[in-house]
Amino acid sequence: MKRRTSNVSRNDRLNGELQKEIYEIISRRLKNPLVTEMFSILRVDCSRDLSYAKVFVSVYSTNEEKKNTTFNAIKADAKKIRYELAKVIRARTVPELNFVLDDSMEYGDKMDKLFKKINEGEKSV
Repeated sequence: MKRRTSNVSRNDRLNGELQKEIYEIISRRLKNPLVTEMFSILRVDCSRDLSYAKVFVSVYSTNEEKKNTTFNAIKADAKKIRYELAKVIRARTVPELNFVLDDSMEYGDKMDKLFKKINEGEKSV
């Protein structure tokens, strides 16, 4: 009997599960007072051997200092987050977490504003 192969790999499923659990751990369990700004875990990329995971974090804040403080607090809690993940995730090993600040949302917002400005300039001509 042939085994059904799905389009979603084991690694993709694990990435999605890690993304949800990391957000839950940071927002509900750790209670770090330095995490003051709203944040989002955009995606998680695990290595093939599942020993490392890049966690892309976006922090939403107009104050650059508070944004950096929040991100650095999340980054500093990487070992605690990994420990909490080990309690929840059913895997032999939990990957080492490497947090990366992702500014793609801000970049997209900046580009939208530029396009609107260009579009308004064309209408007035």
